[in-house]
Amino acid sequence: MNIIKLKIEFFNMTFTSPFAQSASKPGHGSIVVALLPPDTPVLSTISYQYPLKLIAPDPLPPPESDFKDKTPAPRLVHTVFLLTYGGGIVAGDSIDLAVRLDAGTSLVLLTQGSTKIFKTIDPSLVSRQQMTVAVAPNSALVYLPDPVQPFAQTAFSQSQIYNLENEEGSLCVCDWVTSGRSARGENWDIYEYRSRNQVWTSSTDANGVQKRRLMLRDNMILDKNGQTGIPLSDRMDGYAVFGTLIIRGPVFSPLSKYFVDEFEALPRIGGRNWGDSVLPELTPKEQRRADRQQREKIDGVVWSAASVRGFVLVKFASREVEGSRNWLRDMIKEEGSILNSFGERALLCLK
Repeated sequence: MNIIKLKIEFFNMTFTSPFAQSASKPGHGSIVVALLPPDTPVLSTISYQYPLKLIAPDPLPPPESDFKDKTPAPRLVHTVFLLTYGGGIVAGDSIDLAVRLDAGTSLVLLTQGSTKIFKTIDPSLVSRQQMTVAVAPNSALVYLPDPVQPFAQTAFSQSQIYNLENEEGSLCVCDWVTSGRSARGENWDIYEYRSRNQVWTSSTDANGVQKRRLMLRDNMILDKNGQTGIPLSDRMDGYAVFGTLIIRGPVFSPLSKYFVDEFEALPRIGGRNWGDSVLPELTPKEQRRADRQQREKIDGVVWSAASVRGFVLVKFASREVEGSRNWLRDMIKEEGSILNSFGERALLCLK
């Protein structure tokens, strides 16, 4: 009897864990790139909870050939891959990622394939994803993911918020979405898709009060029938990809100028001199431009670029996913500054 009583008392005991209780929540993640003295960037924080998963390979220096005669030595560029368990976002999932770049650091954010959105049993059960990024002065972020791929009968909403301290810091971020699984005949057969990009600046006045100002807001809203009642697939004019590229800051100023210059060089109606039967010989640069414009025509790519409050905002669309992927890769590689400063790894999602 004493043995039985002892066992009962043992099982009724309450044990206290010696470890601190985790403060992380399901779907939450955090990335912090810090600068350690004297001049070493490190990935000081990387944490995540299901269904979010983060993978950080070893950091790499920019291409050495571009920095042979420059001092000090180039800093390492950190890369983090954003993934989800199961290869996609299930109906009702919620992901919340916080990213911070300290002054003088660089980060490349990538994915390992398209972000798949699985079907929902009810249009009101929306999958959500939010990313908040704090960018300190003299830091730079490259975010070139694979496109979001919403399957048929999905409802998805995402938000990307970028906070630039003192209106400084550099951004090159892409947000694009496809029509679904074309091999299975899906063509914008979704309930709803929403994506919002916001860029804020923050500064501290003489009294120590922090002020925030909205610099850019870009929304994409796609719904099944819209206000007109016309199916979404009939309103997309045959395009399978829509995307936005946002560029800002001194690190990407050559890329910004390149997109604007190339857009201004696109052929315009009435731009050709039909009275001149002899075409002038093209320079190598003009020949590359002509070749790329021919590929854009074949792939059904349309795009525009505009300067907006210190940003360059690029909008693009194409008949197939590979058309936009090839065009964006060609534009970035031909200009060259991202490859020189961040390396080939930054373009993995465009290959």
